[in-house]
Amino acid sequence: MADIAVNYLVNKLKDFLENGVLLSGAEEEVTLVKRQLEYVRAFLRIADSLEERDEEVKVWVKQLREIAYDTEDSLDEFKLLLAHDHGIGFPGLLSKMSCCIKNMKGRYRIVSEMKSINSRIRNIYDGHWRVRDKLNKVEHRYGSSKPDDTWQDQRGNALLLDKAELVGISEPTKNLVGWLIEGASTRQVISVVGMGGLGKTTLAKQVYEDPEVKKHFMVRAWITLSQSPNIEEILQGMVRQIMRHTQEPVPPIEDNMDRLYQKIIIKDLLQNATYLIIIDDAWRMNDWDAIKHALPNNNCGSRIIITSRNSDLAHTSCGEFGGMAYKMEPLPAEESWKLFCAKTFQGNSCPHHLEETCRLILKKCKGLPLAIVAISGVLVSKDTRKKDEWDLVRRSLHTEVNCNDKFRTFKRVLSLSFDDLPYYLKSCFLHLSVFPRGYLISCGKLIRQWIAEGFVDKKEGMTVEEVARDYLYELINRSLIEVAAQGGDGRIMYCSVHDFLLDIISSKSSNHGFAETAIDKHHKWPDKVRRLSVQNGQQAMQQRRSLSQLRSLYMFGVERSSTDAVLGSEMRLLTVLDLQTAPLTRVPAQVAEWCHMRYLSFRYSKVRTVPNSIVKLQNLETLDLKQTYVTELPVEILKLQRLRHLLVYRYRRYSNGWYSNCGFKCPEEIGALQSLQKISFIRAGNERNSSLIRELGKLKQLNRLGIVKLRKENARELCSSIEKLTKLQALSVSSVDENEIIDLQPLSTPPSFLQRLYLTGRLEALPRWISSLDSIMVLHLKYSQLKDSPFSSLGNLPNLVDLQLIQAYEGTKLRFNANDFLKLQVLVLACFDKLKCVEVEKGSMPCLESLLITNCKLMEELPSGIEQLEKLTRLRFINMPDEFVKKLTRDGQDDYYLKVAHVPEVYYGYCRDLGKVVLTKAFV
Repeated sequence: MADIAVNYLVNKLKDFLENGVLLSGAEEEVTLVKRQLEYVRAFLRIADSLEERDEEVKVWVKQLREIAYDTEDSLDEFKLLLAHDHGIGFPGLLSKMSCCIKNMKGRYRIVSEMKSINSRIRNIYDGHWRVRDKLNKVEHRYGSSKPDDTWQDQRGNALLLDKAELVGISEPTKNLVGWLIEGASTRQVISVVGMGGLGKTTLAKQVYEDPEVKKHFMVRAWITLSQSPNIEEILQGMVRQIMRHTQEPVPPIEDNMDRLYQKIIIKDLLQNATYLIIIDDAWRMNDWDAIKHALPNNNCGSRIIITSRNSDLAHTSCGEFGGMAYKMEPLPAEESWKLFCAKTFQGNSCPHHLEETCRLILKKCKGLPLAIVAISGVLVSKDTRKKDEWDLVRRSLHTEVNCNDKFRTFKRVLSLSFDDLPYYLKSCFLHLSVFPRGYLISCGKLIRQWIAEGFVDKKEGMTVEEVARDYLYELINRSLIEVAAQGGDGRIMYCSVHDFLLDIISSKSSNHGFAETAIDKHHKWPDKVRRLSVQNGQQAMQQRRSLSQLRSLYMFGVERSSTDAVLGSEMRLLTVLDLQTAPLTRVPAQVAEWCHMRYLSFRYSKVRTVPNSIVKLQNLETLDLKQTYVTELPVEILKLQRLRHLLVYRYRRYSNGWYSNCGFKCPEEIGALQSLQKISFIRAGNERNSSLIRELGKLKQLNRLGIVKLRKENARELCSSIEKLTKLQALSVSSVDENEIIDLQPLSTPPSFLQRLYLTGRLEALPRWISSLDSIMVLHLKYSQLKDSPFSSLGNLPNLVDLQLIQAYEGTKLRFNANDFLKLQVLVLACFDKLKCVEVEKGSMPCLESLLITNCKLMEELPSGIEQLEKLTRLRFINMPDEFVKKLTRDGQDDYYLKVAHVPEVYYGYCRDLGKVVLTKAFV
């Protein structure tokens, strides 16, 4: 994985040379380093495939990685020297003169260091001719990556499993068989997609061998692509399999037959046949494109099944040929236990005294069949009488995965997805190793950290945030990251990594000097650490190590003593500092000395003030003070011209369940921060001083804006500023109190890209421009107290998917007209004090999936027409009148009960008379 460090360094060298801060000699040496590394990195992808099995290659890669790190250190130390603050006045002049001398010495020193590095690169390259010879041979034979033949042998075992050995596969098999033999007569693709180890190949094999499938299809063929397919050999194999089923004469197959001729033969053979082709383990669109044109659309009901870890490939192929995608899910708890016992105890039940331990072991598998089978392979040889042996496996399971040879195949299955990643995605994925096990990772935070770490390439026409989001979605599409929570508009809010994938990348991160995790005092660190994640209290920091090369520090659940110990270390090159939940009440003074800092977070800490010395952090891009006690920022913040994300707010929760947002007072000249993309939440100025609101109109890059404490007198000025923010995608405006009017009618030209709008405060009328927001997906209105129903203006919004109305309307009746809200998926109606009935016409809200009605104290009837909401899957009534709840329980009226019988999940809140909560999962 030295290609990660080398590629990153090459890009950094390019930027460094463009800045023109070097002497001519240094520039020549740096340019030479860059050229040599560009030449060497051509071999590194090939070296990746050999590194784990060839000690000589491993040493060569390690030496290159160390050179890359040392070069980066030299450049950053030099930049630190140039960034020195001289102060003002006569002392500042003396300091500047002194620095000029130091800078000149620094320039000569970097010349010397670059010469030394060039010499080291040449020695490594010239001295390891045998390594170069190996790599050249691999490239000549296989291209850029060497296939693992032992892996292919293991993969074939999935095709030989007896049906009796399979668990949790009968229902998916039944579904897929139905899709194959029913439906349109046109050719269709059915894709089976999911992370490695879920059993995609096993499922496809059961479908392929199903008696109904064999009877239905005249011709069947199974081909396996994998990561490095030889398309000519694949096509030859297809011809041979198809010929077994057809009686038509075909020309003799020659090994050197060209690809086009093979496709023509296959297409002719299948032209009049009802065929089923399984394309197993597809990785890239190019490989599918090389095959798909050989499969004719003969209107005979032919089908193609593609198994893949790549959801983009799966959904694209379905879209091209028509069809459906089946997403493989982990086994549920009951099926997991059944598989575990079948493999561990050879079909017998688990001994009672081992059950608790076994269930804890199984929990770590998270329903991944391959993990369950691999762990069972370790436990099957354990003495069932010795509970301590089983408990030892439980306690050391993650060590077992990395060290026990019985997990080799399992690790290889999961590692394949990582090995297939380009270098920039490898960096991003390895970075996830800094998060604790089971941690829900905020996607916005993750993207900002990737940018600060330097993992995100620049692309013309895109912001680095947009590029980073593409990276995130690509990792999700490759089934390496799991979606943990989504917003109402489909945005991925939180993600996570499977525990065993985390084990693998944590091991790789440590072994290759990428990142180190300190969890306990027994963990041995390397001499140099570049990224450090400190987790779980003071025991992690018992050993004191030099952190002079540290670039990133992440701390999770760490006590005060450990926090002080780490922050007291020498960390001149620190770029990322994430002290979320750290037990701090102030910003440590030494932070201001870390001039390379690009990302600084004290989220969920007790920090109350930001020191003036923050002005020294001229490279700062993200300042995250969310859920801290900071209420004001110093004027010096305006000098941080690279600041892109400014998050300073805290939610205050009230006894009724609602919350308000405490924003911050910022300097009035906020328009000076021209790079700002996100700022939340600013306290608006008073009615006599609207200059702050005018300044917001200068922030041309802003895509997210949050304002609290807005007064009616400042609303017109705000509208004028918003019209200038053409890139704005999310806007949140809260009035000074719930009765203060927010008058946004003067906004004549709203931002055309606005996707999310949150208005909290009284509205005399719904702003006219809202009905023109074609891009709006999320709309939340709170305390609006509208006299007229807002639905006449909102029903035709073409992309609205999430609508939440909280004390937004004072009428007695709400009516959802036919053909309104055609894409709405989430609807919340809350705190409607006068609302008595809700009517849903047929054809309204056809996509609605979730409906919450709460605190509507006069509403005693179920919404009429609710039975027509066919896609409704979640229905909740909370804090409703007793009469309302009674009518919806099993003891109530049958016609009410039947109206929601199609909804899988119905929740009724607490009823005073009934004294209980009713939760129904299914109606029969």
